[in-house]
Amino acid sequence: MDLIALKQRYGIIGHCPALDRAINIAVQVAATDLSVLILGESGVGKENFSKIIHDNSTYKHGAYITVNCGAIPEGTIDSELFGHEKGAFTGATETRKGYFEVADGGTIFLDEVADLPMGTQVRLLRVLETGDFMKVGSSKTQKTKVRVIAATNVNIGERIAKGKFREDLYYRLNTVPILIPPLRDRGEDILLLFIKFASDFAAKYRFPQLELAPDAIEMLEKYQWPGNIRQLKNLTEQMSLIEKTRLISVQTLSKYIESHSISSLPALLKTDNKEQNASYNFERDLIFNFLGDMKKEISELKEVVAHIAVKQDYEYDPEPSIPIEGGSLHTAFKGKSPYQYVPKEHVEVELPAEEVVYEDTYSISDSEKELIKKALVKHGYRRKPAADELGISERTLYRKIKEYNLWK
Repeated sequence: MDLIALKQRYGIIGHCPALDRAINIAVQVAATDLSVLILGESGVGKENFSKIIHDNSTYKHGAYITVNCGAIPEGTIDSELFGHEKGAFTGATETRKGYFEVADGGTIFLDEVADLPMGTQVRLLRVLETGDFMKVGSSKTQKTKVRVIAATNVNIGERIAKGKFREDLYYRLNTVPILIPPLRDRGEDILLLFIKFASDFAAKYRFPQLELAPDAIEMLEKYQWPGNIRQLKNLTEQMSLIEKTRLISVQTLSKYIESHSISSLPALLKTDNKEQNASYNFERDLIFNFLGDMKKEISELKEVVAHIAVKQDYEYDPEPSIPIEGGSLHTAFKGKSPYQYVPKEHVEVELPAEEVVYEDTYSISDSEKELIKKALVKHGYRRKPAADELGISERTLYRKIKEYNLWK
């Protein structure tokens, strides 16, 4: 398959020489059994190259499994990758196959491989060298023949120097490296990608297609794009939906680019460190959400208490949901039997004063921990929906769970 056909098949836009070289290397290495390490910043499209390798290899008829190593808790990642035996740990009620067993004869794409715990790295190295692995809780060695493609957006050399990544595993994975260039180094490809995204969103939302003024094109190509292709696509979609004028001026584009900058967001504390500012913004949002939820709950509780005070008798749901000392109440009062009637004098509740002052004893970390815990409980400790509700990435949520020891 020629280069143009490959780009069309996998939705790769551009003519950057570094990009073309990466595609050619992916095709050449696909026919071998060598491990591949794909290097590139977040948002450059590393998974596209993993699929190119799989689809052009002898493993193409087998399974293709993507594993986000940064999104799986350290305590369960060995089980996810290699499986476990019944009774191997609390909650292991049955024997489970891991990805390396399921993908036998296929390909596993280990995204964010640098986030793997050290113990898991040892197991992975053994699979790469011998094809052997053992399930968690088992002493029986199993065989698998799996093509491993890994990817990372961090400097693994620095991880090795800090003792967080095994050097021997790095060299085993890095048999053939593929470097994906960042968007800022792809010159005219930036405009081509913008035109493609603008065309797609025009068809999707049935709006006329966006166009750029000459000075806006210059700004587009000079901007550094820290979020790479993902950021450009997101910005183009926003403008496609919001802007009534289809010709985008440099002033309009500048407004959207500024809105995508971390430095433009308000923070609890301002610093010169972008990572700290991002952390403060995250904590600020958590606190605001927490305070909003607390205010709503207090208002609902005051309504319940007031309702009790003014009624001689009231009826309640036999499955109450608001706990109080010595019993519980429900916010929705029922109208007729079969619900029980409880006389007012049997309920000992002290009415609140006209205005109640609540002492704020929460620190930033307390508020953050409480809100994360509420989201996890609400979604049954499923991280993806909890992260979506909190407005953070699943990887950030995992880091916070680990930091506050919020495991189920």
